[in-house]
Parts: sequence; C-alpha cells; structure tokens
Amino acid sequence: MKIRWKTALFKLWTEWIRPLLIVLVVLGAFRSAVANWYDVPTGSMKPTILEGDRIFVNQLAYDLRVPFTKWRVARWGDPQRGDIVICHSPADGKRLVKRVIAIPGDEIEIRNNRVFLNGQPLEYGPLDPDIADQLGDGDPLRRLFATERLGEAVHPIMLTPRQVAPRTLRPISVPPGQYFVMGDNRDQSGDSRVFGFVPRDEIMGRSSAVVMSLDRSRYYCPRWNRFFHRLD
Repeated sequence: MKIRWKTALFKLWTEWIRPLLIVLVVLGAFRSAVANWYDVPTGSMKPTILEGDRIFVNQLAYDLRVPFTKWRVARWGDPQRGDIVICHSPADGKRLVKRVIAIPGDEIEIRNNRVFLNGQPLEYGPLDPDIADQLGDGDPLRRLFATERLGEAVHPIMLTPRQVAPRTLRPISVPPGQYFVMGDNRDQSGDSRVFGFVPRDEIMGRSSAVVMSLDRSRYYCPRWNRFFHRLD
C-alpha cells in the first residue's frame, strides 16, 4: 500500500504538478521581461485610458531585463516625449501608468495647466466630442477637454476646474537619467508634480493599445468599442 501511494504521488508530480509549475514560471518570465497586460484601476489617464481598461505593455520597448528583476541585459532605446509608460512611483514604489512629458535635458514649466517645454508652449486644440462621450454622464464635476501636441504626437487631456490641484510649476530642468511624467487627467493625477522625476530604471515598458475594457459602473459590461483600441 505504501509503495502504491508513493508511486501515485510521483506520477502526480511528474505528469501534473511539475509541468504546471514549468508553464507558470515560463509564463511569468514572459510577462516580466517581454510583454504584459495590466488592469487600470484609476482615472488618472482619462480620457485616454479609462478605469477598467486592460492595456498591453511592451516590456521590450526600451531594453531587455532579467525576468523578475530590474537588471538590464541590453538597452536599445529610451522613453520619448508623449510615450505612455509603466513606471514605479519614486514615492512609494506603486506601479503607475503615465505619459512622458519631458526627457533629460528639457526645461519644463506649467502655467495654469499649460505646459511649456524649453521655453515654448505646447499647442492645444479642441477634442473630438466622441472621446468625451465615452466617459459617461455620472460624473458631477464639470470637465474641460482639449488636445495637446508633444512634437508630432497629439493626445487628449482632461481638466477639472473645481478640483484642487497643482496647476503651476516653476521652470525646472530634467536631470540626466530622469523623466517628468504626468497623467492626461491633469487635475486628478499624482505624478511628477507631486513626487518629482522618475528614474530611467523605474520605467518598465511602454503601452500602445487597450486589449479589452470592462465598464465597472455598469456591472462590468464590455466596452466593445475599446477592444484593441490604439492609444495615442
């Protein structure tokens, strides 16, 4: 009886548990070093990214790292202005989704939510009403929407005039190896205006698309129009 029990246990290990562990380790390493997908729980990137969006993250966008670590094996690029990046907050280490606004060597200034880079104001324009309509009607705060141009890239931003928020920043230069990041929901985002610059090593990848989206305010109904939606 004892031999049969050991044989059964060994068979369970070799045929089920060990293969499953190998699959989990390989999948975890792939998600850690190559590509991943993250659920977005907050609205700091609205209207670009909504709560309930699950975004695709290219972990190989800038470099190759040892899985489950921050050790870099190879590096072939750096974040650029306008990139949506996954980074860790210098304040508490939490994972964040933010947009790169200024890169090393830039001088950034903010005047009443208008961004100036190297002494020049960014261009702002009207936002497509269809994008604003995706936010729903349940928000009691009055919102203002616009587009913002960073180089050749144009993306939406959202302002909340009634919200107490840091809307002004004195001119400051971005040090080497550091980045200034902000949320597109400018008045409801904890970002570099609060915790300062983000070190290059804390930027883990770049996001360029929404894989799927569930509307939490409507019993997690799918937002079909946001499935495989490209992020600007």
